[in-house]
Amino acid sequence: MTASDRWLLPEGVEEILPAEAFRLESLRRQLLDLYAAWGYELVITPLIEYLDSLLVGSSHDLDLHTFKITDQLTGRMMGIRADITPQVARIDAHCLGRHGEAEHNAPVRLCYADNVLHTKPRGLLASRVPIRIGAELFGHAGVGADIELICLMHETLTTAEIGDVYIVLGHVGIFRSLVKAAQLSAESESELFDALQRKAYEEIDGLLESHVDDDDIRIMLRELSRLSGDESVLAEALATFANAPSSVRKELAELAEIAAGVKKRLPSIRLGFDLCELRGYEYHTGIVFAAYTPGYGRAVAQGGRYDDIGQVFGRARPASGFDSDLKVIARLSGKEFVRSKAVSAPCDDDLSLAQLIAQLRASGERVIVDLGSDALPTQTLLSLGCDRRIVRQQNGWQVQTLR
Repeated sequence: MTASDRWLLPEGVEEILPAEAFRLESLRRQLLDLYAAWGYELVITPLIEYLDSLLVGSSHDLDLHTFKITDQLTGRMMGIRADITPQVARIDAHCLGRHGEAEHNAPVRLCYADNVLHTKPRGLLASRVPIRIGAELFGHAGVGADIELICLMHETLTTAEIGDVYIVLGHVGIFRSLVKAAQLSAESESELFDALQRKAYEEIDGLLESHVDDDDIRIMLRELSRLSGDESVLAEALATFANAPSSVRKELAELAEIAAGVKKRLPSIRLGFDLCELRGYEYHTGIVFAAYTPGYGRAVAQGGRYDDIGQVFGRARPASGFDSDLKVIARLSGKEFVRSKAVSAPCDDDLSLAQLIAQLRASGERVIVDLGSDALPTQTLLSLGCDRRIVRQQNGWQVQTLR
C-alpha cells in the first residue's frame, strides 16, 4: 500500500466528521430521552461475543452478515455483532435478576443505540457500520405491546422531523397458517417464500398450482400475495379469509385490533397493509411493521413480534420491538441541530481567568483557549465558531462580543 492509499477506507465504512457527528449525537440523545420518557431503560451490549450465543434464535441472513473471528484466549469462534436485538433478548432472559415471581414476570422495556458491523452492505449505498437504535418490550403477549411499539416508532420519526411517514403492517402468522394447511414441504415453502418476497406473481401462481391440492387454500394463498395497499386492504382481507382456518382468522383479527388501536392513539397516522410482507420470517412470530418515507427506497424503521427468542437462555417470553439506523434517520431528518457559539480565551495562568473560564463552562458555554502567544484575528475566531472573546480590562477579565 502506498502512502497515498493509506487514507482509503473499506467500501461501506465511513468516517463521521465533526458536523455530522454533532448531528448524530444530538439526535441520539433526543431519541434516548424519548424512550426513557416511555419507560425504556438503556442497555449497552458487548461488541463481540461467542458465536453460539450471538446468533442463537436469529436468521440465516444475520449469520451471513456477521464477521467471525477466533478468540485467541480460548480458540472458540466469536462474532462481531451485526444486530443488537438477540443480545437484548438475552439480557431480559438471563441477566436482569428481577426478584420475586410478580416482578420476574413483569414486562421489561429496554432500548439501545450503538454500532453494529456487517460483512456486506444491506442495500445500495448502505453503511456496513450502521448505528442501530431501537426499543424492545418483553413479557407482554397482548396487542397492547405491539400498539405501543408502533406508536413509539412513529414518534421516533416525528421527533426526528421526518415527514410524510407511512406505516405498513403485516402478519407472518397468516402465511405460516396457510402453508401448514396446504401441507407444503420445506423445499416448496422456501420456493414460495422467495417468490412472495419478489412479488413474482406468475411464479407464485405456478408454484401453487403444482404444490397445493386444496382449491380453497390455493386461492387463499394466491389472494394473500396480492393483498397490499392502503387501509381498504384490511377489509378486503377480512372478506377473503372469512372461511379460512381458525388460526388465520384469529391472526387477521389480531392485525385488525392492532391497527384500530394505533389509529385510536394516532388518528392522523397513515397506515397501509402488506399481508405477504415476510421480512424476518425465520424469527418473527406475529405482526411485522415498517415505516417508509418518500425519497428513501427501503424501510426507514422496522420491527415486529418475535416471541420466545429467550427460550434458549432459559426464559421464554413474549417479545416485540423495532429498530432503525440512526445514520439514515439523521440523513432524512428535517431537524436543525445548531451548535452554540464559543468564547475564545487567551492562554494565561492568571487564576481569575481560570475561574471565569470554569464558570462559563459550568453554565454550558463552550470556551476555546487560544494556545498561541498572540491573539488570533477576529476572522479566524469567527471561522472557529467563536462569537465572543475574553479580554483583560482594568477591572479584570471581561467577555466581549466580536466585531
